[in-house]
Amino acid sequence: MNIPSFQLDGKVALVTGGSKGIGFGMAQALGHYGAKLVITSRGVEEGENAVAQLKEENIEAVYFPCDVTKKDQVEQLVAKVVDHYGSLDILVNNAGMNIRKPLVEVEESDWDQVLTVNLKGLFLIGQACSKQMIKQNYGKIINISSILGTVGMQFQTSYAASKGGINQLTKVWAEELAPHNITVNSIGPGYIKTPMTKEWLSDPERTEWIINSTMSKRIGETSDLVGPVVFLASDTSAYVTGQILNVDGGWTAR
Repeated sequence: MNIPSFQLDGKVALVTGGSKGIGFGMAQALGHYGAKLVITSRGVEEGENAVAQLKEENIEAVYFPCDVTKKDQVEQLVAKVVDHYGSLDILVNNAGMNIRKPLVEVEESDWDQVLTVNLKGLFLIGQACSKQMIKQNYGKIINISSILGTVGMQFQTSYAASKGGINQLTKVWAEELAPHNITVNSIGPGYIKTPMTKEWLSDPERTEWIINSTMSKRIGETSDLVGPVVFLASDTSAYVTGQILNVDGGWTAR
């Protein structure tokens, strides 16, 4: 039996929203397994600092700024990646945001902002990268969803809608791209300690509730996503597509 490897040597990975939090942690993981990285985000200083840190860890990486909600910028980004490295093998479609409010307080602008970044941005990047991967007859697309794409929770109207949309896009894209040797999967993190969740987790009662909602009885760390993202980016997952892998300490299983 031919045993596939988790190593990503020679593969080129693009990570959106890769300058901090979950995105940076997943970029580190891919880099340590041999991938050449392209980090993109809107914050230039954060992006450059992230690349500098990766290089200190002997990871090959570059930073290209991009607003994923702008189609022209997205298309330019993919062209830059291919021009710089010659291919684009892995996409970690991670850029996202959240505005937590009760339903009756959600402004139209809140809804538009979250859906534009989380869903339109993910679509634009996925579309542009797919065109390149089809040319190569190879690719790995990993969309970053959330357990809130599966379960309901108060104050998450726009965010949950966007993540549910991501889960459905994952299934549709997997069907369309399978003939081109491209797999498409989602990772649905539970609560992970990141800058985006710091304020939300600062409430002791809420934190205790989250801990008690998981089988693992703890808040997740970015390191908990290393195995899932490397698995889905490598050829060990060649027969896995259209799936949503929840990394949530057992939350959704309950």
